[in-house]
Amino acid sequence: MEACCNLEVDVNGEETFMVDKRIITQYSNKLAKLFGKSGDATGKLKVIFHDFPGGAEGFELMLRFCYNNGTADISPSNLLLSHCAAEYMEMNESVAGVSNLLKQTEKSLQEINYWSWSELLIALKQCQDSIDADCSVMLERCLDTVVGRLVLASEASPSPSTCSTDSFGVRYSCDSKSTESIKTSFSRSTWFDDLLFLNPLLVAMLVKSMFSHKLDHVVISKFLLYYQKAKLFTASAEEKCEIIEMVIDMHYYMDQSSISCKTLFGILRVTLSLSISKSSRNKLENMIGSHLDQATLDNLLIPSPNGISYLYDVNLVLRFLKAFLRQGNSLPTPIQMRKVARLIDLYLAEIAPDPCLKASKFLALVTALPDSARDSYDELYHAMDMYLEVHSQLSQEERVKICCSLNYEKLSSQACLHLSQNTKFPSKSAVQALSSQQSKLKNLLQVTPGSTPYNDSPCNSKGVAQKGKKDKTSEQLVLYADNHDLSADNEKLRAHLQGMQWRVMELEKICRKMQVQMTKMTKSKVSGNSYAKSLPKLCS
Repeated sequence: MEACCNLEVDVNGEETFMVDKRIITQYSNKLAKLFGKSGDATGKLKVIFHDFPGGAEGFELMLRFCYNNGTADISPSNLLLSHCAAEYMEMNESVAGVSNLLKQTEKSLQEINYWSWSELLIALKQCQDSIDADCSVMLERCLDTVVGRLVLASEASPSPSTCSTDSFGVRYSCDSKSTESIKTSFSRSTWFDDLLFLNPLLVAMLVKSMFSHKLDHVVISKFLLYYQKAKLFTASAEEKCEIIEMVIDMHYYMDQSSISCKTLFGILRVTLSLSISKSSRNKLENMIGSHLDQATLDNLLIPSPNGISYLYDVNLVLRFLKAFLRQGNSLPTPIQMRKVARLIDLYLAEIAPDPCLKASKFLALVTALPDSARDSYDELYHAMDMYLEVHSQLSQEERVKICCSLNYEKLSSQACLHLSQNTKFPSKSAVQALSSQQSKLKNLLQVTPGSTPYNDSPCNSKGVAQKGKKDKTSEQLVLYADNHDLSADNEKLRAHLQGMQWRVMELEKICRKMQVQMTKMTKSKVSGNSYAKSLPKLCS
């Protein structure tokens, strides 16, 4: 029976097809229901589809199946379109016992493991170009198969002799019986390049599949960075944000030990010129915070955003510190704390000369870490000294607040002496520094054998020793005590400072005697190493 063109079909406004209503309704339940409601209408009919999957190309594939007596030449390049068209036209059940297209596409999809690498990429590109909710199963199968092929290739390359690597990807050349396509495709080009056609949404789906297949997170991270670098050149501002947000989100779900601090700061610098979402920015800052002990000073020297007068983005560093201190349920280790404290002290010294930096911001950085994070406060004192030098207009109250954050017990003798004569610091700070030094020397004398008791120190009324050579440090302390305007309440401190001089002299004598004894013991071949280890550091 000759076919007649009695049905006009407008497909998405792209193209109009003239078809035989009887033939097409034989395979499509959608049209059968439609024309069943309209009765046995005669004459020409017209159907308009606004959202046909795959457009005119998809409709043409469906027509070929109908006009070819329910058979179709299905390949990876047209499987998706055929499947989506069959779903849309409800070709899952035959009206008159004939074949149905949906079943044939499902059968072809079951053979996906036998497809070549290039066929997989073609099918994946079809999924991307014709994305549809009804095709999510096929898209997922394609992504899983691609990732499975990558895992198989990595397992088939157990040593450097069977696969070569470059800085961004892995070139595979594997002798594997399972799939010859692995050997041919991966030796030709890296899979990083092969997957660059994917949009950020599909890359995210691909990476999640990589996670479930336990692919190495280091490799995943390199792929994401390669994708980011390759795609940003030609992307619009909106597309750049979409790419960067995807890269950040995927890194956020990785094992953080597989991500380097350099990688995260590299991503951060790209985001500085983009308006990415607050959620993605917070994720990136939290990740950097967890790696802050690996950062360098150059990493932190990030220019302030527009509208902020500070030279560097101090608020950003404060957020890094906040993230560092609240790393999930675990606290930073003491080693990590000390590394970050040293880094922040260097950063403080770098930003201290900035005349626009407010005292509140400087103080916030100074006090961000607990006292236990620093073994020495010398670097912090150095940064404070520079800040007070540049910001001479600060009020006395602001100066006191800054200086109160110093732990004088953790200042070296040199720093304390410098502070005691530093007119930029409040006089109270000088007294505290001297008092701290007095306390440390007192404790040292109490544990040193042969030291002269405090009350028996043979000093004159001005604290000058009657015998022996004076120690330079103690002399500076005593001279400063004479010149400083101490109140009557601090006379006791003056007496203690004067007494320290004699005690230091006595310690020097004891150390010299010990050194002489050590020399004699060494010459007489008596084991002196164990004795030397027990000597206090002051005597070395």
